[in-house]
Amino acid sequence: MKIYKTKSGILIENENAFYLLTDENWDKFINDDALFQKIKSLTHSLPKISNGTELIMSELLTPVGSQELWACGVTYLRSKVGRQEESKAAGGSDFYAKVYEAERPEVFFKSTPQRIVGHGEKVNIRKDSTWDVPEPELTLLVTSSGKIAGYTIGNDMSSRSIEGENPLYLPQAKTYDACAAIGPCIYITDKPLKSSTQIHLSITRNTQLVFEGAVAVSQMKRSLKELVSFVYRECSFPNGCLIMTGTGIVPGNDFTLQSGDEIKISIDHIGILINTVR
Repeated sequence: MKIYKTKSGILIENENAFYLLTDENWDKFINDDALFQKIKSLTHSLPKISNGTELIMSELLTPVGSQELWACGVTYLRSKVGRQEESKAAGGSDFYAKVYEAERPEVFFKSTPQRIVGHGEKVNIRKDSTWDVPEPELTLLVTSSGKIAGYTIGNDMSSRSIEGENPLYLPQAKTYDACAAIGPCIYITDKPLKSSTQIHLSITRNTQLVFEGAVAVSQMKRSLKELVSFVYRECSFPNGCLIMTGTGIVPGNDFTLQSGDEIKISIDHIGILINTVR
C-alpha cells in the first residue's frame, strides 16, 4: 500500500484502487505503530475514488509534516570509497575507513521540514560549491516509538567539494535550502523490505543521459533497525522521524551537477522521485 499527501487530503493506493481521507492531520496519522493495519481497515470502510491518479498529478505535496530528516553515512562500501576519494587531499580519508568498520555509524541531522522539497520540485546546489552530487537513498518513516512504519525515496543533495575540504564542514555540505527531496509517497507494508530491493539513479542533461547507476539494499553494511537505534539514542521525536539510510551510488570524481539537470531516483515497490536542479 502507498499513501500520498495531497491538497485534498491523504490519498491511499491499494491494489490499483484509490481512497481519499479528508480532514486528517498528517503528523498524527503517520505516527502510528499500527499504521499498516489502520490503512488496511480504511480501504474497507472508505469509498473508492476514480480520480486518484489525477490527484497525484495535480495536487501532490511533499510527504512530510513536522518530521525532522536525519541521515546515515558510509553505510555502503561505495560510499566509503567515495568519501575517502573526496577527502584524501585534506587528510580525512582515514576517518571514513574507520567509521565504516566502527560499531557506531555516522549519523547526522540533515534537514528541517521547510528545507525539503517533493517530487517534481527543484533541488539546490550551493553557490559556494564546485562539486555537487545527488545521493539516492532508501528513506525510513519511523514512529515516535522507534518503529519503522514505512519507506520512501530520498535524495540527499551533497557538496563534495565542501565536505572534501574538511570533514568538519559536513553540515555546510549537507544542510541548506532545498538540500533534500522526499517522495513521491510512503510505501506501507507489514513485512520487512526485501534485501533484493534495487535503487536506481539516472541523471539527464539536455535530454542526454550523463550518469546512471544501481545498487541493491543488500549491499548496505548495517541493518535498518541498527541505524534507527542510533538516531533515537538520546533524541525524542514526538511526531516521528524520517531517516535516510546512506547511498551505494556515487558518481565519479569527474562528475558534478549543473543547473537544469534532471535527477530520477527509483526504488522497487515505492516508485520514482524526479527533481531538477535550480
